[in-house]
Amino acid sequence: MPAPAVPLPPSFGAWREGDPPGRRRWHTAGPALPLERGGQLPHVRLAFETWGELAPDRSNAVLVLHALTGDSHVAGPAGPGHPTPGWWDGLVGPGLALDTDRLFVVAPNVLGGCQGSTGPASPRPDGGAAWGGSFPALTQRDQVAAEAGLADALGIDRWALVVGGSMGGMRAVEWAVTHPQRTGALLLLATTAAASAEQIAWAAVQTAAVRGDPDWRGGDYHATGRTPAGGLGLARRIAHVTYRCEPELQSRFGRLPQDGEDPGKGGRYRVESYLDHHADKLVRRFDAGSYVVLTEAMNAHDVGRGRGGVRAALARVTAPTLVAGVDSDRLYPVAQQAELAALIPTADRHRVIESAYGHDGFLIEKEQVAPLVAELLGRA
Repeated sequence: MPAPAVPLPPSFGAWREGDPPGRRRWHTAGPALPLERGGQLPHVRLAFETWGELAPDRSNAVLVLHALTGDSHVAGPAGPGHPTPGWWDGLVGPGLALDTDRLFVVAPNVLGGCQGSTGPASPRPDGGAAWGGSFPALTQRDQVAAEAGLADALGIDRWALVVGGSMGGMRAVEWAVTHPQRTGALLLLATTAAASAEQIAWAAVQTAAVRGDPDWRGGDYHATGRTPAGGLGLARRIAHVTYRCEPELQSRFGRLPQDGEDPGKGGRYRVESYLDHHADKLVRRFDAGSYVVLTEAMNAHDVGRGRGGVRAALARVTAPTLVAGVDSDRLYPVAQQAELAALIPTADRHRVIESAYGHDGFLIEKEQVAPLVAELLGRA
């Protein structure tokens, strides 16, 4: 059973009206966004951040798409409105791989997220309570449709580059298949053409942990003054094990007890303390409802759905493409990136990032990602 929930500040990890905006800007679409599974989502709003200047001919725009618990804050320090530093600091900025002296970099917070975009913690269009458990199920295609609306609002007909890893990579490949004429180049990192049975299984355990928390209340917890922090923390512990790899955990922690604690007397091992730390960090910056909505959207990912299968769908891609995986990734193994590279007509062999950090290697090994960005922009 999940650990008991602990009281948290009223934001429940989600950005809310009245919080500092930080670097965010907003795009509001209306009157409604049609959804792939039927129905519509009224008055969609996306939070986004930009770096650099859009060229007069609008040819230098780059779209960066974040992973599950990421947000629009790709680069820059933590501060008011931004609980954590940029998740790809070191890749975006003057003179860096995504050189903001030359490029206009755009990073939206995904639809369904909790850092300024419309999601379960957002108020309903009538100004009432949060959407909560009645927020509709989303797919990657819905999220890309919302991002296409943002591109339209910015006057960007064609991205010079679309880049994403993990969940962001799912959206990136959907961009290239749905809007080939708008995708000038494509970088896919540690992602897949369709969620596998094992990925769905790991995700299902996590959403069950959140829903099993007594404070979940069918997703309608936002007005109760409590949040399913225990369930969300357990989900994060499970996820984080899949994000890293066994050799790293063994070399860092082994069987050592946490300082001052005895596992034989109710204390923790160091690896348990490590997981507790990451669980605590997440519950203070992320909304449990968004975690469920986005995780289930990832489970729905299948670029071949309704398109004659994966092979036929990927044949639509026309952008110069690089696909890279992480050699120690046990959640998105390199065979999945090899399939993408083999089936995308404009891709060459898949590349391998060498890392001791498992799936998280695409975020950590920036010195290996940067040359891929430079090579792809050179081709494009």
